[in-house]
Amino acid sequence: MTTVSLFAEIGRPRVMGIVNVTPDSFSDGGRFLATDDAVAHGRALLADGADILDIGGESTRPGATRPLVADELARVVPVIEELAAEGAVVSVDTMRSEVAEAAVKAGAAIVNDVSGGLADPRILDVTAESGAVFVAMHWRAHGSEMQGRDFLTYAGGVVPTVRDELQRRIDAALAAGIAPDRLVLDPGLGFSKTADDNWALLAGLDEIMAMGHPVLVGASRKAFLGRLLADADGTPRSVGEREYAHAALNVLLAQHRVWCTRVHDVCATRDALAVVERFASGRTRQETGGGTNPTSDEKGPQ
Repeated sequence: MTTVSLFAEIGRPRVMGIVNVTPDSFSDGGRFLATDDAVAHGRALLADGADILDIGGESTRPGATRPLVADELARVVPVIEELAAEGAVVSVDTMRSEVAEAAVKAGAAIVNDVSGGLADPRILDVTAESGAVFVAMHWRAHGSEMQGRDFLTYAGGVVPTVRDELQRRIDAALAAGIAPDRLVLDPGLGFSKTADDNWALLAGLDEIMAMGHPVLVGASRKAFLGRLLADADGTPRSVGEREYAHAALNVLLAQHRVWCTRVHDVCATRDALAVVERFASGRTRQETGGGTNPTSDEKGPQ
């Protein structure tokens, strides 16, 4: 997978399908812990239209405890090897240099580090040496601490603070030798942020995109969507019932021209993006004076 093909314009955000090879991820922990189950799930996501598969062996939900390095390696490497050998574009979701190194050797083209290199700075060197793409997310602490008061302070405003802290991760990645055209930014929705912080970041996404690197957004099934959809007594919408809201959000992300959206339900996202693409193409035809008469298969009520 070349950088050119990974970042070539395709008219919509790329869709990164999530494969959690974990017992404790907030949405589907344990369902795909066995290698065969994880590989089958990856194939199903590809059949639904995923452009990238993100394979992770460590839950980063609030309150999560970290697995041993050996356990994380055993979870993700066989899955990456099999799916990459079948031609899938694979990302490894890890904060550990040892896992990143093994994953790239197994065929991963992307290192998706939710800590942006803070948890294990050597991961930047490993990625630079491999030539893989690096996703640097905004992050302040591991799952066991990240929603504590000390990590939820954005005195200068969440958007400018996240932008400034991401800039430091850009500087560190470039200093390690990661090429500028192999660096992706992620604002880190849900990580050391309140629901209001997440909405403010989404509203200010243009400021993150103006930093000059492709942007990946991971909002799928997250708690801030559950709170938005809470019932009358304040009970958040359950994890499995947040997909319509996430599809709507993906429409807005497409309109902002983000590079990639990280999702659990690939089919719902691709359907939403198909509507965005078709709507945009219709507007373009109108603006350029293109024909408005229906084609033979579009005549009559549809």
